[in-house]
Amino acid sequence: MTKLSNYPTKDPVLVTCGLPYASGQMHIGHLRTYVPADVFVRLLKKMQTDVVFICGSDTHGTPVLTTAEAEGLTPKETYEKYNKHYLETFPRLNIDFDNYATTDDPENHARTIQIVKELQKNGYIYAKELETPYCETCGRSQPDRFVRGTCPYCGADARGDECDQGCGRYIEPGLIIDPRCVVCGNPTIPVTRTHYFLKLSAFEDFLKEYLEQVDGTKNAKNYALGWVKEGLKDWCITRDLDWGVKFPGAEDLVLYVWVDAPIGYMSSTEIWAKKIGKPKEWEKYWKPGKGRLVHYIGQDIVYHHCIFWPSMLKGSGYNLPFAIVASGMVKVEGHKFSRSRGYLVWILEDYLDRGLDPDYLRYYMASYTSQTKDLDFSWETYADKVNNELVATIGNFLYRGIHFTHKHFKVVPKGTLDESLRKEIESSIATIISAVNEYELKKAADEILRLASIGNNYFQSQEPWRLIKEDKAKAGDVLFNALALAKALAIFIEPFMPVVAEKVWSQLGFEPATIHDATLEDALVPLEVGAKLGKPKPVISKIEDDQLEDLKRIIKDRVKAADAKQKGKVKIDLAPIKETISFDDFQKIDLRAGKILKCEKVEGKDRLLKIEVDIGTEKRTMVTGLGHLYKTEELEGLTALFLVNLEPKKIGGIESHGMILAIERADKEGAWVPVKLDKIPPGSKAA
Repeated sequence: MTKLSNYPTKDPVLVTCGLPYASGQMHIGHLRTYVPADVFVRLLKKMQTDVVFICGSDTHGTPVLTTAEAEGLTPKETYEKYNKHYLETFPRLNIDFDNYATTDDPENHARTIQIVKELQKNGYIYAKELETPYCETCGRSQPDRFVRGTCPYCGADARGDECDQGCGRYIEPGLIIDPRCVVCGNPTIPVTRTHYFLKLSAFEDFLKEYLEQVDGTKNAKNYALGWVKEGLKDWCITRDLDWGVKFPGAEDLVLYVWVDAPIGYMSSTEIWAKKIGKPKEWEKYWKPGKGRLVHYIGQDIVYHHCIFWPSMLKGSGYNLPFAIVASGMVKVEGHKFSRSRGYLVWILEDYLDRGLDPDYLRYYMASYTSQTKDLDFSWETYADKVNNELVATIGNFLYRGIHFTHKHFKVVPKGTLDESLRKEIESSIATIISAVNEYELKKAADEILRLASIGNNYFQSQEPWRLIKEDKAKAGDVLFNALALAKALAIFIEPFMPVVAEKVWSQLGFEPATIHDATLEDALVPLEVGAKLGKPKPVISKIEDDQLEDLKRIIKDRVKAADAKQKGKVKIDLAPIKETISFDDFQKIDLRAGKILKCEKVEGKDRLLKIEVDIGTEKRTMVTGLGHLYKTEELEGLTALFLVNLEPKKIGGIESHGMILAIERADKEGAWVPVKLDKIPPGSKAA
């Protein structure tokens, strides 16, 4: 691990963000990590630090499986769908990763297996008989996230692998109290089989020393130190799943998602190195040396990044994280973030697709509160920050200075940088660097606001509108200094609002893209006298009252609908009844009894079944989506009702010639089972 020292640094820095599960769309909670990390990276670049920004989609584990099952897709189809969503949405937020990979990439499978084998070789992995939950109702061993019960540490209702509602502790398989299946709600029973463990207890002394010196936020290191001092238990790193990275030597098991997910940082860096034509470049960050690894994460995954991850890296001989920066959680309108209760904001539907400026949201997320405190998102506060900080303070000064100069001079007038203003810019640079070293971006944002206020006060006190009539040269000197401050502000706001900064940079007479290469030191260099200015235009727009009301209604309506649903009063928007058809049209429908001769699963499609049906006159191939309700053997031999004159359609790559009409009844125990029409010969027409 690199010895602790301040930024800027000559050491190469690699910044990562916790990998989002590729199982759902981006929401406001995601941005609590990704926006600050992007701002931090851009600030490091302005400090002339060699920095690379890495991320990717987490494609394994039960979140992807449950979404796939709910959407009738394969896990791969699911992660490809949502990975595409992230790849397209991050750039729209001006979040600029050097590489965005997935944990299902071949590089991640290979690197994960290499690290696991190295841990095995070094004696840190061992086999152990373990009781795991089995659901008799569902007929399968359930992975930990398909189980809930009581946390053995704090007594809260908890997920099978983590106390997500209470203390946040990792829960070893088999320790959850009174486990129940989350699919059917029934209690599970323990079954014994061989699993593999990482000897986490062997790293206790190492972790105590490491966590005392690791850089980052105190909430990360203090939480982790508390857990280490309580004593660590060895960590089960295998699961009873088909989807994931196979455990070497036991192909019927996959590695726990928190093994291969953080290794995704490393493999994504490898992919980046290949992409830039320097295949070995990843080693300067991940092999022991001077490379600094900085992890931006949510507070809910501190245990994984401060306990598991450093132990895995130490045990396999790789570089250790230099800093772990944990953000507070996100609330919405004063309430805990919750999809079920309606307290959430979707990034596409609620923000970007409404034409709202991504830079305003970036500023809000990075400047609202301290990195470690919870961020409470509300549209009222959002509008207040845009209108009073961005428009009235920053935007007001920038527009006044550039517009007045352009109107009376068209170019940068002759002048000398005021010594007091130079000192203010120097002070701002020092404060911004201090904010970077403290991982407190709000401190940097507050400093930018302070400098903009100084600019407004300077402009107002110097009265250039009076001087232009009395002493044009003196007015030019004042405007020269106003433009010097505008240039400094453009450089300082670029990490927070890159597109807004491009617009300001263009009005100052530069090529817009070059703002991203401007350094903090460049803020001390005034504009060149005589340089032509661009056409001035306000760069930030106010959020109007009617627009604010529309935005507030988004959450209000969503919460109202969620409340009604929970009370059983939700009004379902039924599709309108289709156009009336004639009796002659109805008579065209040909319904016949058919006997299912063969039934098999469609490869790669959880819900689709391929059936061969005898309809009397011929045998036909059809595809049905009943795979989640019936086993193949339950349908073979069944006679059911079929629509036989439906035009053929490809389903799951197979041409289906008809449709089964599922008819069910309740048996004596109340379970739903198919109606068997065994005595009706195939081809019989429905009455």
